[in-house]
Amino acid sequence: MNRTSIASVAIAVTSVLGLTACARPADTATIDFAAATAEPTAPPTADVPPEVGLGPAQELAAVETPDPPATPVPEPTVAKTQKWVKIFNGPANKDVTPPKSIRKGSKTVELNATENAQIGTYVTDGAGRTLYRFDKDDNKPPKATCNGDCAKAWPPLLIKSPGKIYPKGIDPKVLGYVERADGHCQVTINGWPVYYFAKDEKPGDILGQGVNGTWFAVGPAGGRTKPLPDAIQPAPDGQGGEGADAPADPGY
Repeated sequence: MNRTSIASVAIAVTSVLGLTACARPADTATIDFAAATAEPTAPPTADVPPEVGLGPAQELAAVETPDPPATPVPEPTVAKTQKWVKIFNGPANKDVTPPKSIRKGSKTVELNATENAQIGTYVTDGAGRTLYRFDKDDNKPPKATCNGDCAKAWPPLLIKSPGKIYPKGIDPKVLGYVERADGHCQVTINGWPVYYFAKDEKPGDILGQGVNGTWFAVGPAGGRTKPLPDAIQPAPDGQGGEGADAPADPGY
């Protein structure tokens, strides 16, 4: 090689080294890293199905539907007041425990309209015990005539002060009380005093229906219910009275 060729090669190498020395370290590293990590882009796979969204019905099913809020039971309001007794427009929201004895009375009385295939709709107390009316009483004005031995067989439904009456299926405007001869207060329906029958031993019994032709399960409006075919007929004159066919002690 002649001197001229050697000199040209030397100049070219010197120029390349000079360009390399002028490059910034960050640029060099970036270029080298990009070159080292770059990978060829894979072509899309033809057999992968596209993503499919839910249909309208599936979307509705996937959304959880919250339960509707419970409708609160309205509190009964006072529909009528008779002195110290408040009569409400419906049943109590809280359970009321009726007295076990039909002779003691209570400050809180429940009255329920009850269906019976034989006699129709009649009224029971909160324990399901049948209530009766007596034809020899009066309702205009209210007057209770069953006293003494009669009241042993037919105990009156008594209410004590301060009293509350909660009806179900009965118009509260026809409810009230009357003061008896013994000073106690007896519940009335449309002015008729109402009673139990001592021979009724369990809820639903209607053994007093039609007794002596004067005692009948009381209807929601205070009227008589239908008599039973086998009702006890009136006793002959001088043989027994309204209370002679029932025990003095009801047994509950």
